[in-house]
Amino acid sequence: MRPLALVLIVAVLLSMVFALGPGGRLTGQSVEHPVARGVVYHDKNHNQQRDAGEEAMEGIRVSNGRDIVTTNADGKYEIPVTDDSIVFVIKPSGWQVPLSEDQLPRFYYIHKPNGSPKSRYPGVEPTGPLPKSIDFPLYPHEEPKQFQALLFGDPQPRDQKEVDWISHDVIEELIGTDASFGVTLGDIAFDNLETFDALNQSIALLGIPWYNVIGNHDINYEAQRREHANETYERVYGPSYYSFDHGPVHFIVVDDIEWQYNQESRKGRYVGGIGDTQMEFIKNDLAGIPADQMVVLMMHIPLIDVEDRHELYRLIEQRPFCISISGHTHYHEHVWIKKEDGWEGPQPHHHIINVTVCGSWWSGAPDERGIPHTTMADGAPNGYSIISFDGADYRLDYRAAGRGPDHQMQLDAPEVISTELAEPAFLYANVFNGSEKTKVEMRVAGQSVDWIELDHVKEADPTYQRTFDREAAILEVKPNEWRKLSKPRATGHLWKGAIPTGLPAGLHEIEVRATDHWGRVFNDSRSIRVEAAGS
Repeated sequence: MRPLALVLIVAVLLSMVFALGPGGRLTGQSVEHPVARGVVYHDKNHNQQRDAGEEAMEGIRVSNGRDIVTTNADGKYEIPVTDDSIVFVIKPSGWQVPLSEDQLPRFYYIHKPNGSPKSRYPGVEPTGPLPKSIDFPLYPHEEPKQFQALLFGDPQPRDQKEVDWISHDVIEELIGTDASFGVTLGDIAFDNLETFDALNQSIALLGIPWYNVIGNHDINYEAQRREHANETYERVYGPSYYSFDHGPVHFIVVDDIEWQYNQESRKGRYVGGIGDTQMEFIKNDLAGIPADQMVVLMMHIPLIDVEDRHELYRLIEQRPFCISISGHTHYHEHVWIKKEDGWEGPQPHHHIINVTVCGSWWSGAPDERGIPHTTMADGAPNGYSIISFDGADYRLDYRAAGRGPDHQMQLDAPEVISTELAEPAFLYANVFNGSEKTKVEMRVAGQSVDWIELDHVKEADPTYQRTFDREAAILEVKPNEWRKLSKPRATGHLWKGAIPTGLPAGLHEIEVRATDHWGRVFNDSRSIRVEAAGS
């Protein structure tokens, strides 16, 4: 090839700059990328405008969803943007960003000069030309080493009635919480994106900052490209992936909803996926986080079901303090990701699939309040969790909605057994927050019987199975009484043990204790009646 021709080819290639959307895909348009500029500053009077005497903040990180830059000594930053960008500040420890009336963090600026494509649910209105300065105010905020956060999996209301159920079933008991902030782990809505605002108002009663993760039911299903699937979510909540610090912990919110659209069939579907652009953001983000800092990744689809998860594994597996949390499945489970799934770290990775607020999608017979009991398919009640941090240490507490903190397990045993059993009788313990690392034991109170360790089994919870069968029989006669429960599934937090034989006739208490992998002990008991043979 002649030198002149080579020079011309290179010049053409260099002149073509393609816009990358949130999913890491080329838009196919040749554009020049403008540069966003601004200042991060201490907003002393909380008016969200930089006034005289308000200091600039050096060393604060700002992102465009891919690149991350750091403010200079004058608090200034510069970062390239496209016509579909969200510029956001990465909140540092000890500082807070502005909050909306509904306690939603406002840490971003949306740059969509032409607005969002038309959709059933409105997206972002045209933002017009790029402002001369996109400034981010911050406020001092006490963030101790020890703190708690609330985790909501899948509230998923279909309408205002179900938002009201959330208010009565979960929100009211949490008013006055000591948690520093909360997070909804996706499926904020159930396809009806008009419920966003109503749910935001309900959760705002807690009076704490509330972060959100996008779920597969929170997207615009009319979208023909991934970068357009999040338009309504972005209008309400901002970027679908981002990060922030609180105290000594770094949190990364991951958008793992990979929206795929088939032009021939005119149909879309989602799979678990992160995409190249977001993966680059996570890589750049972690590059600024010390190796010994606690990192928590929060997503909707469980990490083990994400197609490009192994690329993410490479970014986190050498970190000694890193966990991840999701929702989506409507059961609660602790998963340790190991080499069998391609994990190459020195220790297995702890992934938490969180209990859901809506349980089994607000199904099952209503209680005295008219709210469905909505027990999940693993036999665990609907609810939420509380995660506590102490530096790099953490622990997770399960909270069954409306049951109080002591309701940690469901015991199942026969009401009555004979003094002469032809076959063993069994006690089941469904320890809601249990895992493969939990030890469960039982003993008969008042008897000279040592603690007996129960077997960890993979079966359907027998109490839930009976409830499912009983309600299904009613629905065969009255199909519109309520929504049918989810089909029972084998649970990962069920234990089984044979009840000791030779017990004298009478009423006995079976004590059960469960020791979790944090060393905490939870106790419960169930009475069982023993009758003499032939009585």
